[in-house]
This record gives sequence, structure tokens and C-alpha cells, in this order.
Amino acid sequence: MLKRMLVLGTVALSPLFAELSLEKKIGQMLMVGFHGTTATKNSQICKDIKTYNLGSVILFDYNPVNKAQAKNIATKSQLKRLTKELQACSSDGKLLIAVDQEGGKVQRLKSKYGFYGKFPKASDVAKMNQSQIKSTYKKMSAELHSVGINYDLAPVVDLDINPKNHVIHGLGRSFGKDPKVVAKYASTFIDAMHSNGVLTSIKHFPGHGSSVGDTHKGFVDVTNLWKEVELEPYRLLKNKADTVMVAHVFNKNLDAKYPASLSYKTITKLLRGKLGYKGVVITDDLQMGAISKKYGLKNTLQLAINAGDDILLIGNQLDPRQVKSTKVLVDTIVSLVKSGKVKKQSINNAYARIQRLKKRL
Repeated sequence: MLKRMLVLGTVALSPLFAELSLEKKIGQMLMVGFHGTTATKNSQICKDIKTYNLGSVILFDYNPVNKAQAKNIATKSQLKRLTKELQACSSDGKLLIAVDQEGGKVQRLKSKYGFYGKFPKASDVAKMNQSQIKSTYKKMSAELHSVGINYDLAPVVDLDINPKNHVIHGLGRSFGKDPKVVAKYASTFIDAMHSNGVLTSIKHFPGHGSSVGDTHKGFVDVTNLWKEVELEPYRLLKNKADTVMVAHVFNKNLDAKYPASLSYKTITKLLRGKLGYKGVVITDDLQMGAISKKYGLKNTLQLAINAGDDILLIGNQLDPRQVKSTKVLVDTIVSLVKSGKVKKQSINNAYARIQRLKKRL
């Protein structure tokens, strides 16, 4: 019996590991942003998806290089065509195609491109009854699905506990102060997304609601503001969340050296260990000021993988001079594995978790 189990075990693992090169496993860990409203066979993004088995892409409407042109989202029909072309480049037809679609200020599918574009912010949703909330988010998920988006980097589960916070409180991105209420609304959001085959990401672990600064711009220290209650939504949703997005906030009480997104203590010990979360962890954009101003690319990638992150997000959105190609990202991680700075097992673990996530599609 044991012999048979071992054989079965090998068979079960072979498509996952044996046949895939290190480069192609690393490719699955990357979510990259790119410039272009099409993805024809000869486009760089299509070649990257094919060559490196790229796992995910992130789409934006705003183009930081040329404000007169769309970056990826121009019209409904164009976006539908783009996502179809992107999927055709992938080997399994399960490329994760992500956007930030929360409602309020944060919605990439805007009315000016022919979308609904008037989804309410979380603080307004919190004033609705349960059936209104359900129908609001079902409508949102149906629209995402209709244009081939299968991964929404939402909902926000940060607690609204600091009225001086511009990024969460100021933009009305939180469902409220009470973690049970926040988890309940987030759960409705997740169910609504799943009803149309869209995956989700609860964010921003371990809590951005108490902060004052904005991690897009630079270092944000929440040591004296952060409260343990901010972990509660993650504990309540640990078995439901598709993925958890980790913020770049620094909290000396959790890790005296590294911000959350690069912290083994925060991701592996706290989120996976203490809170018992087993799923995929995605970083916030690793090109945000909080990270890019302090750590070089190689160091960032090494710390992120060793911390326990599975999907590394490089949005190529914030600084036109800092666009990073998929080739550079893959080559850098390969060199980290070869030099022993990153264990092959960490890559295998991340790869396996990402494959489990994609089975839900």
C-alpha cells in the first residue's frame, strides 16, 4: 500500500514540478504591468507570457508615460479583446488578469470608457442593507467578468480607526471600525465576485487603517498607531480569502527591521503561523516609494520571496524611468536561487499555492 501511495504521490506531483523549469515556476510568481491596449502574438507582453509562463498581469487605465493615451483600458470592446489576446498567450488559459476595482475613487472601469463607473465607496456601501450590498457587488463582478477580468485586487479590510488617514479613511475605502462588520461586508463582496468567477484579494495586511502616510510615496511607520484588532478581519476571513495582499507599512512591534511586505516575521510567522492562513500572499506594488527608495530590485525580490510572498507585484505604473522587464525579474530571481540566497523550495511552495488558487477559476 505504501509503495502504491508513493507512486501515486509522484504521479500527482509530476505535472506540477518535474516538467517545469525553474524560470517557468518563477514566471508564475510574477504579476507585471505593461504598456499597451492590445496583446498580439508579436507583442512583448505576449512573448513574456509564453517564454516565462507569466502567472499574472495587472491592468491600468491611467498612462503615466503619455496622459493622452490609455495604458491598457480604453473601451469595453477593446478591453474584452485585450484580455482574450492575453489568455491566448498563456499555456493554460488561466492567466490571472487583475485590476483594482473597489468602488468610489478606486475603480479602473470608468464611465468615460463605457463602463458603469459609479460603484459606491466602501463607507457608503456600509450604509446599505445586505441585499443592496449583494446586488451592488454582483453587478460589479458581472461587469469584470464580461470583459475577461478574473482577479479583483479588493476588498479592503482595513479598519477605519484613524480619522487623519488620507489613504483609507479620507477616500472612504473602509467598511468601518468594527472588524466583525468589516469581515461580513468583505465576505459578501467575495461571494459576489465568486458568483461570476472572479478571484479576490483582501488588503492591506497587517492593517493600513491606522496609518497616517501613504506607502506609494515613501516609508510609513505605524509602530505607535497600529492596533492588534486590525488583524481580526484576516483571522475571520482566513478560510475564505482567495489571496491576501501585504502592505509596505513598517511596524517595529512586528518586525524591527523590515516593512510587512518583506518581513518573514509578519508573513510566515504571523499571517501563516499564528493566524493560520494557508492561501496565496501577494505583495502590494513593489515599486512603491516605501520599497523602491530603500531597497534595490535584487534585495527586494530576495526579501519578498524569503518572507513568504507568492505573487510579486511589479506594476510598472509609478515611474516611467523604472519600468522592469519580465526578463530582468526572472533572471534576477534565478541568480538568487543559484547563489543560494533564495531556496528552490520557496519557489516550489509559492508555485504550488498559485496552482491551487488557479484551480478555483
